[in-house]
Amino acid sequence: MTTALVTHAACFRHEPPPGHPERPERLAAVLESVRKLDVIEREAPRAPAEALRRPHSDELVDSVPRIWNEQAAKAQYLALDADTFMSAGSAEAALRAAGAVIPAVDGVIGGKFRNAFCAVRPPGHHAERNRAMGFCLFNNVAVGAFHARVAHRLTRIAVVDFDVHHGNGTQDIFSDDPNLFYASTHQMPLYPGTGFAGERGVSNNVLNCPLPQGSGSAEFGAAYRDSVLPALEQFAPEFIFISAGFDAHRADPLANLNLQEDDFAWVTREICAVAKRVCGGRVVSSLEGGYDLDALAASAAAHVQALIEA
Repeated sequence: MTTALVTHAACFRHEPPPGHPERPERLAAVLESVRKLDVIEREAPRAPAEALRRPHSDELVDSVPRIWNEQAAKAQYLALDADTFMSAGSAEAALRAAGAVIPAVDGVIGGKFRNAFCAVRPPGHHAERNRAMGFCLFNNVAVGAFHARVAHRLTRIAVVDFDVHHGNGTQDIFSDDPNLFYASTHQMPLYPGTGFAGERGVSNNVLNCPLPQGSGSAEFGAAYRDSVLPALEQFAPEFIFISAGFDAHRADPLANLNLQEDDFAWVTREICAVAKRVCGGRVVSSLEGGYDLDALAASAAAHVQALIEA
């Protein structure tokens, strides 16, 4: 068995306005680097409405296509907030991005491949139960977590998020359920202004490890060795998702951490090692941020190579 690469061409057709950092070229850079590796490529289906309604409100699920359809004749781009835009292809891209995690979960549990990386956009970890925000329309890893529960009767699900921005959306969806665990390392202060260490969830099922501006490999590694990895192992999930953002790289223009490709490879290996001990190695990763194209491509390749070798 090897690693699955799950993606779809529709993810290129989500087009924010010119100059927006979350642009289609990001996905092209990732795919160019990852397709050189020993992966099995699979096409992402559309997420069905019932899968979206598990982590999200009916209002949000219904609003993504409806808002665009109502505005389509008025503008090329529609702003949902200062950072989050829709274009004619955005609803389809968001459905494929959220849908990618479904065959990824099914394939890992069914033994078709060891683990999976979903190379998709728009990203997902800022999308809350009731709100699209922060470049995100639906919360892709949350869709996967609830699919694992419903389709495969799993109970305890974890998400580990190493994007430089706190995944407020995943925390919002997970924090009130003691059988869902969310851990995040992220720069603070930084958008979206959440992710303080004191935010612990309903039963200490949320673990935030904020890192000050300028932190690098030593601080990042210590957060995982001392906090995230022990807590993840103690939680003993039946499945682990990774919110794989690569914008903590020192070359990234949107933040000020100093990680390198080797850091992403290292943390991936460590998460997979915990997964081997507690849940038979079940891991699905989904692309989040990363906005310097060269750094993104190299970091994604390092991450996926670590998944392959897990």
